[in-house]
Amino acid sequence: MAKSKYVLTEKQIIKRISEGRGAGRLSGYKPWLYVNEVPSEGRSQRVYSHLTERIHHVLSDLEFAVFLLLDHNPAVTDIREQFPLNRDDTLNISKDGQLWHPSQGGVNLVMSSDFLVSTASKTQPKFAIQAKYSKDLKDPRTIEKLEIERRYWQLKRIPWFLVTDKEIDKTVVSNIEWLCGVKGYFDEVITDELSLTFGHISAYFVQHPERKVVDLCKEYDMAYQQDLGQSLYDIRLMCAARLITFDIRLPFHRLKAKEIAFRSVSLFGGHRNVAS
Repeated sequence: MAKSKYVLTEKQIIKRISEGRGAGRLSGYKPWLYVNEVPSEGRSQRVYSHLTERIHHVLSDLEFAVFLLLDHNPAVTDIREQFPLNRDDTLNISKDGQLWHPSQGGVNLVMSSDFLVSTASKTQPKFAIQAKYSKDLKDPRTIEKLEIERRYWQLKRIPWFLVTDKEIDKTVVSNIEWLCGVKGYFDEVITDELSLTFGHISAYFVQHPERKVVDLCKEYDMAYQQDLGQSLYDIRLMCAARLITFDIRLPFHRLKAKEIAFRSVSLFGGHRNVAS
């Protein structure tokens, strides 16, 4: 659900439904909310996923952390963020349970779950997630909205999980803050220059699997007579473009070369030089 109040008329809600918001799979999915449509808590992010081959819209740092964990999970097959709940169903749940339903300007709003996740698991092929900062759980109305959401997914027989900032590993948060600090982290473009650098760095790292990444970067910079820190900066860009992947739960600055995976640029050929 949205992280703060926003105004939608009934006409706008009908228009979003007709646009296919909340419908589709993988690259064809359209989230109910885009980052430019609603105020958010923290940094709203637009981030590309090679799993779904589209840009995802997350409304807070916490949502971004959850998204990265999902996007790096090999069992996950699809991620649908800002997934709308059927309004008739949530209104009925609200009425039956005497729970407050979100509304604005006399209009009953469409509630949403932060993520609806599909997996390859036979025991849990689908589950929903709501990401909330623990401080927000002190608000009685927030609790009521969460209860409506919980009952909604219970009726759909789909597991629902509430994830708070207290449940996100500090290392994950640290890695995310480090990655987000690079200009262009959320640009999904793989440039020719980045592709060329990727080839050089990947070949260099493969030769030294037991060496720490940060040490190899310093060595690489000196060997190629470039500014110290340049190759590490490039690696951050490659992480953004998903050319490089690593376990987000491990401290990046302690990683060895063998603990990061270099993916083939050719796999993303259609993704190169695509405008955001």
